[in-house]
Amino acid sequence: MQSLTRCSMPSSAKRSRVAYLQRASGARVSATYFMTPAVLSSRCASRASARSLNIFLPPQSQYSARCLDKSPTRNWLVALHQDLSIPVRERITHPDCTGWSEKEGVLFVQPPLSVLESLVAVRVHLDECGPGAGPLRVVPGSHRQGRLSDSEARHQRQTNGEFECFAKRGDALLMRPLLLHASSRATAPSRRRVLHFLFGPAQLPHALRWDNAV
Repeated sequence: MQSLTRCSMPSSAKRSRVAYLQRASGARVSATYFMTPAVLSSRCASRASARSLNIFLPPQSQYSARCLDKSPTRNWLVALHQDLSIPVRERITHPDCTGWSEKEGVLFVQPPLSVLESLVAVRVHLDECGPGAGPLRVVPGSHRQGRLSDSEARHQRQTNGEFECFAKRGDALLMRPLLLHASSRATAPSRRRVLHFLFGPAQLPHALRWDNAV
């Protein structure tokens, strides 16, 4: 794992991105975990989050958002996987657009690899997330391997190990959706709410259009 890094003061334009996250979450964005090109953990001030978004996001980007709410009454585990699908407005017939599915009335597709490689997920923690809260676990460097089969994913985990992502209330975590990740059921009687923002290019290939992107 690479050494920890510190970030310099960003411009007001960069700060505006993290200001949105703060308004949406009602919590101060106080720390960032950088997960590309390799897993880094950094305890930076909130201004570092804005600088990081500016580095990883395309110049013209859009996002979709959802809330993940894990609690004693809503508890689940997530097996090791990559996030390969994006929400889109309508179905397009093209050989590069595969894995069509629908979830809660929203249409999803697996776009070309070039799109997946450009995406950035920002997870804003509304609650503290420690060892007993079912924290995210990631496999360092796995996002650089493209789409992985189940056997390739297991090999990546055996080779590179896993990193647990603990967070305090208001922390933000940045990751590439191609990064292998998983989480266990929570064992502590606590709540773990996360606002999950997916940022990507405003213009998608093959006439694909984001569903309800901002």
